Amino acid sequence: MPDDLPYCYAYPHPAVTTDVVLFTIDDSRLKLLLISRASEPFAGQWALPGGFLEIDEDLKDGALRELREETGVSGIYLEQLRSFGRPGRDPRERVISVAYYALAPCERLTVRAASDAAEASWFPVADLPALAFDHAQIIQAAHERLVAKLDYSTIAFQFMPERFTLSELQQVYEILLDAELDKRNFRKWARALEQIEETDEQRRRGSHRPARLYRLKRPDRIEFIK
Repeated sequence: MPDDLPYCYAYPHPAVTTDVVLFTIDDSRLKLLLISRASEPFAGQWALPGGFLEIDEDLKDGALRELREETGVSGIYLEQLRSFGRPGRDPRERVISVAYYALAPCERLTVRAASDAAEASWFPVADLPALAFDHAQIIQAAHERLVAKLDYSTIAFQFMPERFTLSELQQVYEILLDAELDKRNFRKWARALEQIEETDEQRRRGSHRPARLYRLKRPDRIEFIK
């Protein structure tokens, strides 16, 4: 290999990109952040925030940089999902994408389009527009991973106020799962996590019986995606 061409290689090799699937709950719906591409390929089409990895950049650093540059969002903990490398997934060249995902409250996120994104906006997961590349497949995989993680983690608790009812907690899980849950089974499961405790307070709404309020035992230990 010539000294003046330290990155040359005699054989074809792929480029690497990162893509980010960022979920939130807004208006009682599970949503994710998309950008409208400003340039070809797929100019004007919606896609996940992401882009090419720089030659001296760590994968997660690249994902965080692209998210910040294209949407203005920063300070998010990302978990690696998996890689997507089907030949032909990108019309420009052979590209392998390493996808990341995250779940965060919308009030923590300030979105503004920048870099090569013409627009950045939230879309309901159940009602997405046509997507560029293979991003529909990436989103599906991220949603499946998120749903699986709800069974054993406490990531959903980051959406709860200081005091909450079990019905309010159940509503958050139903939004994330996009499914109705049995009230008795959910309450049994929630208490078994040993993450919440009863308070002496109750809340009354309308003519319904007062509902017991709960709180987190250790708010500093709420699990984010990791």
